[in-house]
Amino acid sequence: MIDIKFLRENPEIVKENIRKKFQDAKLPMVDEVIEYDEKSRKAQQEADQLRAERKKLSKQIGALMGQAKKDPSKQAEVDAIKAQVNGMADRLTELDAIKKEADEIVLKDMMLIPNIIDPSVPIGPDDSCNVELTKYGEPVVPPYEIPYHTQIMESFDGIDLDSAGRVAGNGFYYLMGDIARLHSAVLSYARDFMIGKGFNYHIPPFMIRSAVVTGVMSFAEMDAMMYKIEGEDLYLIGTSEHSMIGKFIDQIIPEESLPQTLTSYSPCFRKEKGAHGIEERGVYRIHQFEKQEMIVVCKPEDSMAWYDKLWSYTVELFRSLDIPVRTLECCSGDLADLKVKSCDVEAWSPRQKKYFEVGSCSNLGDAQARRLKIRVSGADGKKYLAHTLNNTVVASPRMLIAFLENNLQEDGSVLIPKALQPYMGGTEVLIPKH
Repeated sequence: MIDIKFLRENPEIVKENIRKKFQDAKLPMVDEVIEYDEKSRKAQQEADQLRAERKKLSKQIGALMGQAKKDPSKQAEVDAIKAQVNGMADRLTELDAIKKEADEIVLKDMMLIPNIIDPSVPIGPDDSCNVELTKYGEPVVPPYEIPYHTQIMESFDGIDLDSAGRVAGNGFYYLMGDIARLHSAVLSYARDFMIGKGFNYHIPPFMIRSAVVTGVMSFAEMDAMMYKIEGEDLYLIGTSEHSMIGKFIDQIIPEESLPQTLTSYSPCFRKEKGAHGIEERGVYRIHQFEKQEMIVVCKPEDSMAWYDKLWSYTVELFRSLDIPVRTLECCSGDLADLKVKSCDVEAWSPRQKKYFEVGSCSNLGDAQARRLKIRVSGADGKKYLAHTLNNTVVASPRMLIAFLENNLQEDGSVLIPKALQPYMGGTEVLIPKH
C-alpha cells in the first residue's frame, strides 16, 4: 500500500505505475481516493471546529445557568444555547458518518492500488516478459534418459501418491524411506546454511489472523492461496513469511536493532487454483509442502542491498548441491501488487531441458510495514516505516525434483554432494530398490 500523501501529491505518477502494471481498470481508483480523501478531511476539519465551539458554548451554559437562578430572564438565553449545542451534536453525528463512509472507500481503493515499482523493473504484461539475468553452473543434458521425478522416487520406494489421494485427495503425497530422509536433510542443511549467514532461526505459528493476512499480501493472492479455518479468524499460512512479518505488527523497532535477519521453517498450505499443465503433476505444485524462508526487516536505504544478498544466498545453496540455476527478473505485470522488485531463482531440469522456478526473492518496500504499522524509532527520535524483504531458501519437495534430476546416474543411483552427506548419515550415494 502506497502513502496516501504521495498519491495526493503525485496522482499522475500513481496512474502511470498502474499502466505499467497493465491494470488500467484501477485507474479511476486514484481519482476516487482523492475525492473521498478530501471529503473525509473536510468532514474532520468541520467536526474539529464544531467540537471546539461546542466546548466554549458548554462553558457559557454553565456560567449562565448560575446567573439564571438569580435572574430568571437569563433562562431563555440558556435554552437557546442548549438548542445550538444539540444542533451541533446532530451535525457531528452526520459528519462522523460522512467521514466513516469516505474512509472506507479510500481504504478499499488504497488496498488495491499497486505499490510503486522500482525503475529497474522490466515492463511487460505477464511472466513471458520476465528477463533472464545470470546463469550459474553448466546446464547438462546427460546421454541417458532422466525419468519423471515421481518415477525416480518410486524406484527408491520413496513416494505414495495413491494412498495420499485416498486420504486427502489430489495435491498431497507420502514421502518414504531414503526420499523422505533426503527431504528432511535438505531442509536441515538449508537451516544451518542460513544460520551460518547470521540469520536467527525461527519456527513460527502456522496459522495467522486476518489482520496479518491482509497486511502481508494482496487480496488477489489471498483469494488464490489461503485456506480459511471455518468459524475462526485464522488462516493456514501459505509461507512462513506471512507469520514472520506478522511478528512485527504494531511494533516500534529501535533503529539500532536493524537489520532484523530471520530464517524460518514451516509447512505451507496453498489452494493452488487453476490448471497448471502436465509438467506440474507429481509433487511440483501441491497443496502442502515444507520450506525454509529468509526474511529481512531493515532501514529503507538498505533494502536494495539486502535484496541482492538474499537471492545470491539461494544461488549459493543450490550450487553447493551441484544444481545449475539462473535468476530471472520479474516484469511489471508479473509482480504482486505489494512488491517493488522481485526475481525468481530457477533450477535446471535435464529431463525437461529447461529451467523451472524453485524460489522467489522480493523487496516489498514499506508496503507491508504501512499495512501492519511496523515502525522504526530513529536515533533522532523520529519514527519511520521499515522495509521488508523475503526470499525462499529452499522449498521441498520441489527442491527434490531438481536435486534428483541433476544428481541421477545412469544406473539409477543418486549421488549425494559432500555438503549434504553429514545430514544423510555420511551416505555418499542412494541405491534404488528396483
